[in-house]
Amino acid sequence: MNRIFLYLKNFDWIIFSSVLLLACFGLVEIYSIALGNDAADFLNFQKQILFIFSGVALLFIFSFIDFHTLKNWSIYIYLGTLGVLGAVLLWGVNIRGSRAWFSIAGFNIQPSEFAKIVLIIFLAKFFSSRATKNRPLKQLVLSGVGAMGIAIFVFLQPDFGSALLLLSIWLLMLIITGFSKKYFIILGIILLAGSMILWNFSFKDYQKQRILTFLNPTADALDQGYNVSQAMIAVGSGQLTGRGLGFGSQSQLKFLPEAQNDFIFAVISEELGLLGCLSVILLYTAFFFRSIAVIKKINSDFGIFFILGALGLIFIEMFINISMNIGILPVVGISLPFISYGGSSIISSFILVGIMENIIIRSKINY
Repeated sequence: MNRIFLYLKNFDWIIFSSVLLLACFGLVEIYSIALGNDAADFLNFQKQILFIFSGVALLFIFSFIDFHTLKNWSIYIYLGTLGVLGAVLLWGVNIRGSRAWFSIAGFNIQPSEFAKIVLIIFLAKFFSSRATKNRPLKQLVLSGVGAMGIAIFVFLQPDFGSALLLLSIWLLMLIITGFSKKYFIILGIILLAGSMILWNFSFKDYQKQRILTFLNPTADALDQGYNVSQAMIAVGSGQLTGRGLGFGSQSQLKFLPEAQNDFIFAVISEELGLLGCLSVILLYTAFFFRSIAVIKKINSDFGIFFILGALGLIFIEMFINISMNIGILPVVGISLPFISYGGSSIISSFILVGIMENIIIRSKINY
């Protein structure tokens, strides 16, 4: 009991409160969206409650698990993840053209969401145990191979958005580590050449169309540009205070597709207005500022790399999702962290915060 009280005393309640409030924000909007269904179907709302409770429980469990265990077992966790990603390609459930889910007891589990955590653990261990100034090219290549190993499996599902996100985590970790600018120039040239190859030989028509729609979303507003156009209408119609919960015409009348997933920020904008959007952004800001503030007390290189990688992942997901909703980035199927509907996404995000909490707790105890 003394150990439990010690952990709870050093638990960072500001970080926890900010992510829990974000989850509640999403829960309210998912309930509001359900009101627009013909029979007021609240199944997704009920599932989201279960997902949040499960996520919070796992957050506390991982906050008690020594993060050194994850560090020491990182290579085995990584290899196991590759096996799971390979298995989902063979035996996974095909939903909307992607074989990215396992169906278990009526719930769909998306391994790629948890693979993001595994990649952060792998890269944090890799860079914390190596001096990058000693043979930096070798370190860059080896870490890149590790990131590509997971990204390729995800790309084959196909899930281009998540694969791109995984590579973004790797690039972010390279920046944090302090690699020379010349390596980023080389990577830029390689990525440009790779993008041209993918465009001509790998991208499917709908993926190409999403990028073209991003460049001019109003060119085909009734077909390929429909999603973005409707999201932008929803965002603009909310004005300062919004139309009110359950009164958003775009979401309630089903003009806005995937309202509870990719475009939930547009629903918030329409129903709660600018004030609602600012409230969401303030909660994210509180989470980021508090997490950065506690880094100075972290006495583990692995812990520092992990927290920075985790913050980078959540920020990139937040930035891409909001940018999708306001038409400044193409639609790539990235959820809004802690807010969008989806069990794998929200549970993996809470696990990520749980590991962060453990690093913070142990560093406070040993500071």
